[in-house]
Amino acid sequence: MLYTALAIDYDGTLADAGCVSPAALDALNRLKGAGFTLVLVTGRTLESLRAAFPEMALFDRVVAENGAVVHRPDTGDSTLLGPPPPVEAIEALRRKGIPLEVGQVIVASRIPHEKTMIDTFRELALDNAVEFNKGAVMVLPAELTKATGLQLALDELQLEASKVIGIGDAENDHSFLALCGASVAVANAISSVREDADLVTQGGAGDGVVELANYLIAGDLQALARRQRDHAPLTASGLRPTRSS
Repeated sequence: MLYTALAIDYDGTLADAGCVSPAALDALNRLKGAGFTLVLVTGRTLESLRAAFPEMALFDRVVAENGAVVHRPDTGDSTLLGPPPPVEAIEALRRKGIPLEVGQVIVASRIPHEKTMIDTFRELALDNAVEFNKGAVMVLPAELTKATGLQLALDELQLEASKVIGIGDAENDHSFLALCGASVAVANAISSVREDADLVTQGGAGDGVVELANYLIAGDLQALARRQRDHAPLTASGLRPTRSS
């Protein structure tokens, strides 16, 4: 089997408007039954994810907070890859009236508050990076990305990144998709993710995951590549030779 694991983004990829469809949930169960390792890679906090997706125990690892937290659903343990959010920044942003979600490592809000968040961290001389997920904006330690968290998860699972196929839709997915052996974009992905991906599904959030799962279980990603060339050519030749060797 060329790929033995699937790394998947949550919002806009697995979930549509925050919810996972019965068909997408069934696809995850079928992938597990076929022996695939599943890793969820999300910008959400674990608290937010638990509320939206009680079935997250289907995953062997959950990379949360945009790569800053690696969670083990089987034991309930988590590893934090960065320090807690700086209290002074949280207090300053709240004084400015910025709506916040505070995680174990990240501080998150939504556009159009990104400038205020960036300026506040700069004023406090805090060395943090800003990541965007369509309308969401997240501030976290500069060295952390979804790829950072995914790599730790793969190390724990003793999996090579070359054996993982990743699927996503937004700006903050670029890093973990580049780490994977092959990358897939759902149809509703932003243009840069679709252009960089090895394959693009015809279905959008949820439906695209079902589509990919069907091809993975059948062991025929080339069929997806052929379908893409016939109907929605966004890359030159489906899976790139350097990725599929």
